[in-house]
Amino acid sequence: MDKPSVSTTFYVRYAETDQMGIVHHSAYLIWFEEGRSQYLRACGADYAEVERSGAFFAVVEAHARYEAPARYGERVVVRTWVEEVRSRMLTFGYAVHRAGDGQRLATGWTRHVCLDATGRVIPIPERWRRLLARGPQAPAFGDQTVQVEPAG
Repeated sequence: MDKPSVSTTFYVRYAETDQMGIVHHSAYLIWFEEGRSQYLRACGADYAEVERSGAFFAVVEAHARYEAPARYGERVVVRTWVEEVRSRMLTFGYAVHRAGDGQRLATGWTRHVCLDATGRVIPIPERWRRLLARGPQAPAFGDQTVQVEPAG
């Protein structure tokens, strides 16, 4: 991987699993969202700050490829990076691994379009383009373990 990424580690919660104790496929999209939030925090901004500025990054496409099951109580690592930034669109990439043995559990991406408060597509404001281009600089906030990984 040649893009800087942020790794967020947490325990699989019971509510994210099915009757067999295996993580439901829909939970991965929530984990991707948590990865995006932590990525932005590591870049120096909270997503709420993006919204207060009048910009909204709406998900327009999502893809997940499931490779192995995660189970209740396991620690998982969600690695998040910016795959591409265009004038009005942004794509994040993700890789989910089991913390204990490094087994890759899933990969995916989400594509976002920038909207204004009325829902009109707009160019990503320069402030946010610069922040995303600079990439993660500092540990994110919250109760998860977050590690900023350099490009390379």
